[in-house]
Amino acid sequence: MAKLIFAMNVSLDGYVDHDHKDMMPDKVLFRHFIEMTKGIAGSIYGRRLYELMQYWDEDQPGWSPEEREFAQAWRRQPKWVVSRTLTEVGPNATLIKDDVEAAIRRLKDELQGEIDVGGTVLAHWLGERGLLDEVHMYLRPVVLGTGRPMFVGPRPPMRLLGSERIGEDVIRLRYGAG
Repeated sequence: MAKLIFAMNVSLDGYVDHDHKDMMPDKVLFRHFIEMTKGIAGSIYGRRLYELMQYWDEDQPGWSPEEREFAQAWRRQPKWVVSRTLTEVGPNATLIKDDVEAAIRRLKDELQGEIDVGGTVLAHWLGERGLLDEVHMYLRPVVLGTGRPMFVGPRPPMRLLGSERIGEDVIRLRYGAG
């Protein structure tokens, strides 16, 4: 049975912002994300984050070797996109429009390993239905003051499973959901 894991960079004041310069991963954290992406069974995205991540579908001029490595790992993994508005998705992706809960439960039952959950709204929805297994917060020493909160509703019940330092200034907090 697969585990669904919601993992995001988060500021000290609880916001996620992929575009803020202070939230960009350094080399050590980016290496961590490359290795994580290589090892997961796939990813489930909400529409907004999937559209942002599609950047990795096409090689970009000036990419570093690490960016190319991440793109290759991301392209290889299966992706499921939960959206009522999209009509199609890119390579190695499956659109989930209807009966989302049943489709996610099937993925959990049929796959082995970890499935990354991308998107705060989707993670909240999955958590409300008891489908989210873990929350990983990559705590960054940044105060944003505004943006999208990591938790779009009441924080789900969580228990600390562990923590680790990644690089100079990032702490990954692992929580069991539920």
